[in-house]
Amino acid sequence: MATAGARPLATGWAAPGAMAAAGSPSVFLLAVNGQIESGQFPGFDDLYCKFCFVYGQDWVPTAGLEEGISQITSKSDVAPTTLVWNFPIDITFKSTNPSGWPQIVVSVYGPDFFGNDVVRGYGAVHIPFTPGRHTRTIPMFVPESTSTLQKFTSWFTGRRPEFTDPRVVAQGEGREVTRVRSQGFVTISFNVVTKDMKKLGYDVSPSDMQNASLVPVTEGIHKY
Repeated sequence: MATAGARPLATGWAAPGAMAAAGSPSVFLLAVNGQIESGQFPGFDDLYCKFCFVYGQDWVPTAGLEEGISQITSKSDVAPTTLVWNFPIDITFKSTNPSGWPQIVVSVYGPDFFGNDVVRGYGAVHIPFTPGRHTRTIPMFVPESTSTLQKFTSWFTGRRPEFTDPRVVAQGEGREVTRVRSQGFVTISFNVVTKDMKKLGYDVSPSDMQNASLVPVTEGIHKY
């Protein structure tokens, strides 16, 4: 039997603290686009590149491509020392933790004297932390054989030393026992946009940066 004067509880009511918690973001977004612009590999021509992203366990790609392979490009009379790819990259991540910030790993391949496809360089760089447009030049390297006999054998057979998984370039494990040689450079341009990082307590913007120009872009990023 209902007590006289009792009123049912309003189902739509919530405490102010609960409403604030529900409205605060639980993840931040990192949107990156740009291109692998060019490479400089003296003595080599007709090269192509591959890329992939390496990131921590708290990071999840929500849009875009995690890896890709470019067209083969050749040097021109206009730029006799530069190989131009202008290969686009475009990816969006979400995360709760900046630890494991994404890196892009680039591998460059081309023909050797016998026409075999061999690696011409590995390199990696972190995606820039601050929003805006950035350009990075990556020093590339190749693994080397440990003896003269192995060098001759790998040259003759076309089986040069290379990593089974290029992602190891972005990691430190085992690198101290790998013999490498510097070879070439790759230039990448990035356009970086972040969302909700400041709300989670991470301020990656320079103090003198004007964020007004980024507002229309960030509004276009969907929530995941």
